[in-house]
Amino acid sequence: MGYEQFATDIIQSVGGAQNVKSVIHCATRLRFKLNDSSKADKEQTKSLDGVITAVESGGQYQVVIGNHVSSVFKAIQAALSGSVVTETEEIEEKKEGLLSTFIDVISGIFTPLLGVMAASGILKGALALVIAAGWTTHESGIYQLLFAGSDALFYFFPIALGYTAGAKFKGSPFITMAIGGALVHPTMIAAFNASHAPGYETLTFFGMPITFMNYASSVMPIIFAAWVSCKLEPLFNKVLPSAVKNFFTPLLCIVITIPLTFLLIGPVTTSLSQLLAHGLELMYAASPTLAGLSMGAFWQVFVIFGLHWGFVPILLNNMAVLGSDSILPLVIPAVLAQAGAALGVFLVTKDAKLKSIAGSAFTAGLFGITEPAIYGVNLPKKRPFVIGCIAAAISAAIIAYFNARAYSFALPSILALPQIISPKGIDITFWVTVFASALSIVLATILTVLFGQVNRGEIGAKNSNSQYKAN
Repeated sequence: MGYEQFATDIIQSVGGAQNVKSVIHCATRLRFKLNDSSKADKEQTKSLDGVITAVESGGQYQVVIGNHVSSVFKAIQAALSGSVVTETEEIEEKKEGLLSTFIDVISGIFTPLLGVMAASGILKGALALVIAAGWTTHESGIYQLLFAGSDALFYFFPIALGYTAGAKFKGSPFITMAIGGALVHPTMIAAFNASHAPGYETLTFFGMPITFMNYASSVMPIIFAAWVSCKLEPLFNKVLPSAVKNFFTPLLCIVITIPLTFLLIGPVTTSLSQLLAHGLELMYAASPTLAGLSMGAFWQVFVIFGLHWGFVPILLNNMAVLGSDSILPLVIPAVLAQAGAALGVFLVTKDAKLKSIAGSAFTAGLFGITEPAIYGVNLPKKRPFVIGCIAAAISAAIIAYFNARAYSFALPSILALPQIISPKGIDITFWVTVFASALSIVLATILTVLFGQVNRGEIGAKNSNSQYKAN
């Protein structure tokens, strides 16, 4: 049996195809934008065999599916084909809060890139590990080819973000991708390098001095530039004759936005990015242990409400500005501790169905997929979730005390541990992070076994291994 009926049931539970404005997916969730959220029946969605839970967050109706979400998403797309309302037919969008809008924008821009970002980060970490182990050198052909593959996305981030931001802001993603390409064009990189040479004469654009910056791996400039371009695009489409607007609209967007980006948007957003990065570092330095306790304890709470998306651009910005990040090491224990709590449930539960769910949730949690553990096991039992947060807080505080840092992006999981390896090689912060991460699993498991009260009351957990499985 395929996912076709499952997809149809989900669409009906969210109010039907005519109520779906758009849908995307991340690692485990379908993320719907609905015309009228009141038409969605959350209890009906939750009752579907194969749905772990349904939550509303960041202006999205999120259906937690599990690891096979991409297959369900394809079936959803096929079921919605030709039946989703067009832009002119959309119901007037309700005004959302500032936080919900921010989370929706950030998740919409970064979600399509999440898989390849994680893959690139894992490869970067693996290369750092083999270099530290002395298995190859920076000069070897193997290293250089694989490093190019691992670094390409992040180096040309403005191009990739230009595409996704353009799509999110409802403009032409190819125009905004071209703008992103200008930011990392070899001519601009060469101009940036030349601007630091003695005797450099400042270049101007119609008399205005150009401030050259290295926008490789940058995040904020292209997002704001894409927003400006997508605001200009409908204006030009409206006033230009239909015979010429197909090429004059992109022309005008590029001619206006690229100089504006180099003259104003880029320098301002880069300065704000630097202030944000250094400000967070000052706060972290003021009390690393407190920062670790807070991030470890509340990270999974942020995930439940979708607020963790707000940290993604901060984390990437830290790496672009500072060359490393202090947030990622702190949230690795938060993920692993929930896996450990699920393992504790697996060890003591007398319910065969819950034991099966907890076992698979533990394995998925080790690799960063915590939704099955949270929604299928720990939250329904309450105490295991709290215990996981406590174990994560203790472990993250240890990591923060030793000031561990990540040098490339990865989804928090055991696969993120190599990201802690410094360019100078393995040091004590790497071993501390490994120890604290293992401690979070062990501590959460033991505390859940001793104090989780797993067998009290109703089981309440749903089986994510549903009848909707593709053959």
